[in-house]
Amino acid sequence: MLSQADRDLITLLRENARASTAELARRLGVSRTTVQSRIERLEARGIITGYGVRLAPDYEQGLVRAHVLLTVAPKAAERVVKDLRALGQVRALHSVSGSFDMIVTVESASISDLDALLDRIGAMDGVERTLSSIILSTRIDR
Repeated sequence: MLSQADRDLITLLRENARASTAELARRLGVSRTTVQSRIERLEARGIITGYGVRLAPDYEQGLVRAHVLLTVAPKAAERVVKDLRALGQVRALHSVSGSFDMIVTVESASISDLDALLDRIGAMDGVERTLSSIILSTRIDR
């Protein structure tokens, strides 16, 4: 179980994974060595497994993003996941309950690129049905 201090540290790292330990310590009201040891402990426990890049809003606004709901043939899920992982435009893949099996978040440089990507996903072996929704705006992104 994580302490509140660990959860607060993770929240700050999600905002800016490149923040210095001095900045994190100042915002948390603890010493730099405390922050460093907490980060090391979270990494060693496998809670923090890596760090990512956040793109500028101006750049991201130029991208066309969509959620693609997939129905996958029985026993084809692993193959579909492998094929989706190979596509650089796939940002996230979730297994879900309900009438669809997966939700894929994708991004493309243009509508025509998105159209081609959706055709490619729909043509994958094991994909039986798709339903796509273009993301118009993001209201909360943590």
